[in-house]
Amino acid sequence: MLWPTLLMALREIRRNALRSFLTTLGVVIGVGAVIALVTLGKGATTRVTTDIARLGENLLIVSPGASRRGGAVADAQPFETDDVEAIQREISGLVGVAPASTRQLPVISGNRNWRTSVTGTTSAYLAVRGYTLQEGRLFEPGELSAGSPVCVIGQTVRDEIFGGRDPLGETIRVDRVACPVIGVLADKGEAAMGMDQDDLVLMPLRAFQRRIAEEAKVQTIFVKVASHRPTILAQRQIEELLRERRRAPAGEGDDFRVRDMAEITSTLTSATATLTALLGAIAAVSLVVGGIGIMNIMLVSVTERTREIGIRLSIGALPREVLLQFLVEAAVLSSLGGLVGMALGLGGSFFAARAFEIPFAVIPRILVVAFTFSALVGLVFGFLPARRAARLNPIDALRHE
Repeated sequence: MLWPTLLMALREIRRNALRSFLTTLGVVIGVGAVIALVTLGKGATTRVTTDIARLGENLLIVSPGASRRGGAVADAQPFETDDVEAIQREISGLVGVAPASTRQLPVISGNRNWRTSVTGTTSAYLAVRGYTLQEGRLFEPGELSAGSPVCVIGQTVRDEIFGGRDPLGETIRVDRVACPVIGVLADKGEAAMGMDQDDLVLMPLRAFQRRIAEEAKVQTIFVKVASHRPTILAQRQIEELLRERRRAPAGEGDDFRVRDMAEITSTLTSATATLTALLGAIAAVSLVVGGIGIMNIMLVSVTERTREIGIRLSIGALPREVLLQFLVEAAVLSSLGGLVGMALGLGGSFFAARAFEIPFAVIPRILVVAFTFSALVGLVFGFLPARRAARLNPIDALRHE
């Protein structure tokens, strides 16, 4: 019984093709919008997670914060080298600890110059921040202890300063300091907020402190925690250690911050997921509008086909068979709209993902939910017209003009 009813529904839809298309337009737009927005939201979430992961996995960033003493707010003092050594010595389960001080400075070679981020640090910086060496070497222990002005450069600096030339052995001028290039970092790409992670120059921390900063301070401490150890535990231990070393008065806030990149990733991922769900819910309103359109057209169809319904009832068709016929027509209409909407949503999100340079992340579960919901919209909003058709009196229906 269901198969003949389905064939009759398809015949009616084909007979009024233009009206059927306009009827399902609301469902098409609704399903397409839901799929496109959810897919783009998932891609944005994946992009955020990937970009933050490029900054370093299991990474804690220790930096000075605002200092509150006696009700006044002042900039907190940077860290000492002894603070870095204390973290290395007293906190267990760490892969590496890298002190860093950074300034934006001009880098010059011959007639070419480029303003970049110059960071004084140690060889541990590469392992902690997830960099790898493409060619050359890292700082030797003697260069670190003596503060020798040698440099390791990123790919962006290499391209801007040397072009196609081999930079190894060449000398660049970092501000006023002559600095031989001993290594080149492998390409790492952009991180969160569009930051170019290859636009940097690394030099020994002591050389940076003596020749550029002219002070023996450390601006930031990067700490990489072992994968088997919770970062939250290491974060608390570092906070307790620095609170003790910096003699923070009881009852006053810390004058430093320890940020967990995993926590930042979780927060941003949750925010983008919530926004995606909100946008998807707003787009789903179009499905309700489409359902109302299906109900209106089906009511018109019942009126137009009153004599046909009367003939079917008079020759023995049961009311439930008439009810089923109109329900199937409504469900087929909305399902066809759902299929078209799925195709448009996937196609639109694919091109939008390429335009915004985010991953094209299809969620199969959303496709199933969107299609199922579109079919249910047809059933729910088609029930009233179907019931009205099934309740027609055969004699009155046959008299209908």
